[in-house]
Amino acid sequence: MNNKDDRQLNLETWATESLAALGKTQVNSLTVETVNDDASFRRYFRAHLGTQSYILVDAPPEHENSASFVAIAKLLKENGINVPAVYSADFDQGYMLLSDLGDDLYIDLLQLDASGARVGSLYADAFAVLVELSKIPAPAVPAYSSTKLIEEMRLFRDWFVEKQLQIQLSPSEHQMLEGLFELLVASAEQQPQVFVHRDYHCRNLMVATSNNPGVIDFQDAVIGPITYDLVSLLKDCYWRFPREQVRGWVESHRVALGLAVDGPTFMRWFDFMGMQRHLKCAGIFCRLNLRDGKSGYLDDIPLVFDYLLEVSDSYQELAFFGDWLRQSIQPRLNLLVRQRQHIDGLSDNEGSLA
Repeated sequence: MNNKDDRQLNLETWATESLAALGKTQVNSLTVETVNDDASFRRYFRAHLGTQSYILVDAPPEHENSASFVAIAKLLKENGINVPAVYSADFDQGYMLLSDLGDDLYIDLLQLDASGARVGSLYADAFAVLVELSKIPAPAVPAYSSTKLIEEMRLFRDWFVEKQLQIQLSPSEHQMLEGLFELLVASAEQQPQVFVHRDYHCRNLMVATSNNPGVIDFQDAVIGPITYDLVSLLKDCYWRFPREQVRGWVESHRVALGLAVDGPTFMRWFDFMGMQRHLKCAGIFCRLNLRDGKSGYLDDIPLVFDYLLEVSDSYQELAFFGDWLRQSIQPRLNLLVRQRQHIDGLSDNEGSLA
């Protein structure tokens, strides 16, 4: 049974023609399999031609900016970062033909042995790449403006609190949140502004045999706060490291960057930046569920929520937010978690009866 839609069929035809134009032979023997979807509208496929493999990207142009991906890939590759090579791209159709960096994501290794020596080595490589990213001059990359940072945090209010949890906020609660957003933006603006990948975490880092890691999903890069990518990596929405291990890594990275800023200030930057990101992610995960039907992202919200509580408990000026989260939000979130567990239990039972 052929379940391929028109876009996939057109993508495969385009890829066959692109490979022929690159001088590849026997292109009609090309075979294609689905790799996965991500949190965007993009889809990925692996194409096999003889002993070689390629990644095909379907990025609908009304939703995705393939030109940005290609431009930033070129910039990163010129600066020694291991990113996919772009063999061909059709911006009008939203198709790309890329080199294949393999299947081994950082998260796969974490799930096998999070405390192993190899994980330490891989993350040391990831920190080294972060230092190099911070040195990249990128005048064509947009700034991570205060307006954008606040718009992202409002996703927490709009999609997580009001739409997903169906909590109606009072005017004073709206005012409280806006005050929090301004506090977090002020901290972000105090930081050195550098090249920011913007989604530098265990699902976007590939284990590579040389020039590790392979880096993907960088098309939304900006010039922004120096702790942003570090937060994405160490307060990962899909994996939690022990707090003390995170603190040690943060301090080591501060030293590696050579910044003229003391440890407590850098840690505060890091924690406040993490709160901004996790407010955004809570909103995005709910939007993915409600708008796009990707309910699996709801399972990542409890970790994101724990990060918010952790930072709120660590700084006196954020204590009010932690109190509000526990009193007004956590009971409804706990209900959502129980509902998810019930649905998962029903699915498991159906599977056992099949």
